[in-house]
Amino acid sequence: MVDINHGDPPADEARDVVGERFNARLGLVLFAAYLVVYGAYVLVNAFWPALMDKVPFAGLNVAIISGLGLIVGAFVLALVYMRLCRSPGKDRP
Repeated sequence: MVDINHGDPPADEARDVVGERFNARLGLVLFAAYLVVYGAYVLVNAFWPALMDKVPFAGLNVAIISGLGLIVGAFVLALVYMRLCRSPGKDRP
């Protein structure tokens, strides 16, 4: 049988509690922002479905444009989070 012992685990890194709190708070703020936008999308779909059927340009209706906007927005927020997160041991504003 193959030996599956890969050696000792790596030593624990020192935790950066301030950085962890900043990253968690940033994640919650960005999530709340996306939640507001998504909630507006759901409310429009629920109470004004005729609005989603309008075709503003290029043969695409508002439902398609806003749905793609939600996807792109989530990706942009992920990039913002990645850029603003603090690494352990580094002080960045």
